Amino acid sequence: MSSRRKFLQSSAAGLAGLATAPLAAAALPPAPLAAGKPIVISTWDAGVNANKGAWRILGPGGYALDAVEAGVMVTESEQGCCVGLGGNPDRDGIVTLDACIMDEKFNCGGVAGLERIKHPIGVARRVMERTPHVLLVGEGAQQFAVAQGFPLEPQKLSADAEKAYAQWLKTSQYKPVVNIENSGRKPTGPVGGPQNHDTIAMLALDAQGRICGSCTTSGMAFKMRGRVGDSPLIGSGLFVDPAVGAAAATGQGEDVVRIAGAHLIVELMRQGRTPQAACKEAIERIAAIKGAKAKDIQVAFIALNMKGQTGAYALQTGFNFTVSTTDTPVLRDSEFLLK
Repeated sequence: MSSRRKFLQSSAAGLAGLATAPLAAAALPPAPLAAGKPIVISTWDAGVNANKGAWRILGPGGYALDAVEAGVMVTESEQGCCVGLGGNPDRDGIVTLDACIMDEKFNCGGVAGLERIKHPIGVARRVMERTPHVLLVGEGAQQFAVAQGFPLEPQKLSADAEKAYAQWLKTSQYKPVVNIENSGRKPTGPVGGPQNHDTIAMLALDAQGRICGSCTTSGMAFKMRGRVGDSPLIGSGLFVDPAVGAAAATGQGEDVVRIAGAHLIVELMRQGRTPQAACKEAIERIAAIKGAKAKDIQVAFIALNMKGQTGAYALQTGFNFTVSTTDTPVLRDSEFLLK
């Protein structure tokens, strides 16, 4: 009994010591600055135009956070099948948008289920900078957006989305089409239609060594009302650590969430993996979880470390990504797991 009492007393003393220790003792180490040549990487061939938008900020020496916001705004404005208000609706015929953004100081913000707002990534940044929260959803996210000066757009489907929704209603069956995101500018040949892109995620490292990321989507076409995937979730669809690097995801969000994909990749890079190797290992984990069902889905990751090295890896063929180290974006095919 005496030994137990001494143990409890010493434990309490130790905890008290931790409680009174200076906060600086538990602080993160200062982030290494990789000052030098800026770089931006984004998902899919939608990144060609998006990277051009980002480079207009990065090229002259601008801030990576401004670049990743402006870059994906280009895609939101294009309003293709899976990004922005031109995207396909949920099962109730309503377009809902998700987005998140993260800077080099662990500040982050996101929105989910946002309706009638053209630029959800802009709202996500306002959540990060002007609220004590990380994620706002649904009606509350819309109220906040309007209060911040974002205009409400008409509640109307684009012509393509209206046609797709009418076709879906004939059966009301949902089976995601693998690589529907590919818009036809794939290096090895045309696939899909001219406005056919998915989530766009973007990572950027600026000339001052600041690393930031963004992600925006209208999510799965004909999803259940209220469904949220990985794209607005910090740690799943996007994660940034200024001591290591950043990662982002695209594809079937439920399976990205299962492994906290973006965070996992950053942690693997912390352990010494290259961005490419870290993305591959994350994909291998998803394949192991899904088993035979892996062939029916697509998931892909991009990553960027503080040395300016990039990587990308997909579950199966068809994923491409865009990299810019100059004002001319380069579209590349990703390596993939399932042969």
